[in-house]
Amino acid sequence: MNSWINKSIFYHIYPLGLCGAPLNNDLNLKPVPRLKTLEDWIPHLKFLGINAIYIGPLFESTSHGYDTIDYFKIDRRLGTNETFKDFVEKLHENDIKVIVDGVFNHVGRDFENFKNLVSEKQNSKYVSWFSGINFNGKSPYNDDFSYDSWNGCFNLVKLNTYNPDVKKYIFDIIKFWVTEFDIDGIRLDAADCLDLNFLKELSYYARSIKNDLLLLGEVIHGDYNRWANKDSIDTVTNYECYKGLYSSHNELNYFEIAYSLNRQFGDGGIYKNIPLYNFVDNHDVSRIMSTLKDKDNIYPLYTLLFTMPGVPSIYYGSEFGILGVKQKDTDAPLRPKLNLDDFVNSKESQKLCNFISKLSHIRLSSTALQIGSYKQLFISNKQFAFLRKCENESIITAVNCSKDIQTISFSIDTNSGSLLNLLNDEEIKVENQKITLTLHGNEAIILKQSTI
Repeated sequence: MNSWINKSIFYHIYPLGLCGAPLNNDLNLKPVPRLKTLEDWIPHLKFLGINAIYIGPLFESTSHGYDTIDYFKIDRRLGTNETFKDFVEKLHENDIKVIVDGVFNHVGRDFENFKNLVSEKQNSKYVSWFSGINFNGKSPYNDDFSYDSWNGCFNLVKLNTYNPDVKKYIFDIIKFWVTEFDIDGIRLDAADCLDLNFLKELSYYARSIKNDLLLLGEVIHGDYNRWANKDSIDTVTNYECYKGLYSSHNELNYFEIAYSLNRQFGDGGIYKNIPLYNFVDNHDVSRIMSTLKDKDNIYPLYTLLFTMPGVPSIYYGSEFGILGVKQKDTDAPLRPKLNLDDFVNSKESQKLCNFISKLSHIRLSSTALQIGSYKQLFISNKQFAFLRKCENESIITAVNCSKDIQTISFSIDTNSGSLLNLLNDEEIKVENQKITLTLHGNEAIILKQSTI
């Protein structure tokens, strides 16, 4: 299993959007090295404390990147294989690991083997490469056969991963990505649609190529243990807590996120041994600043993200508080082109960015936040506190989602005279193993004790 994920802070980049690529790919055009513009973001990533990026989709596709044409070529709208190889080298020089999108559940209709099936029909040698092929029906594109798609999107043709030739093809892709680009991991798109036995075979093969290659699965619903376990992938997307994080603040009800954290990571927690991939927004959901009813709750929310068990991820631009609402027919508002200079000179944008940077560096220096146990200390509708603890360090997080000043008290297992608030360097006194905290509106507190 992976050895470095617990120490990671991820930055999620949707490159076709951030780099300002055209929505549709013209395969007659020469490659344009738009990826090179991302090199200017590396100092910003370092400031944020980022040590891993998830970037994708990257490979030649028809439009949004998930309708793959060629897994062995970087999308010409982003550059060439050499463009990406150089980018990965620069990231590695800055101690930033790189995971890419592995879209192995489906391909685009312009994928060569599918085009062969369209033209040759029953005579194609690729009939068994795709799922649900039926020559007694027609597809919405008027093909002389029907086929399985992803989520009813027939421009995304489902692969038949039971086919040994398809498996070998996907394994060859993984080997190529590791040897050609020296990637550190793969985010498996639509992992909850992939056969579990195939995932186990893929995991075994991937680790035979690079033993600490991170395998992250996109899972929306279900028991995360089905996918993330010692025989399969390392971790999955924590959509349960994604929902709990924003909903608790919008409904002024911390019981929701507290319930999930107890269920997942408390005593007897069902995911205690999985470093779940935590996030507050991504390329498929509305930006967190568009989701929050009280924008000031962005501070306690990000504090929870960085101090709860699991691994935090920031979606590009959200550290500046940008807006973006998911639309019925397009995700374009979630995936904009951004100019870094527009934000680094903005005082308002820098306020949140600086706060996230501080959270990031607190987490990077804390073993308790990386691998410590989880225990709830206080819960009410609008205030919440919990303990992260390892052998030589304890961290207490307390948050207030209301606009009012509130005082909370709870017991802690220490006789220490005081604890240090890592967010403002104030000392908080402990008396008779009890602590009393005054929380201002929308405030977060992170307390540290080095010896317990």
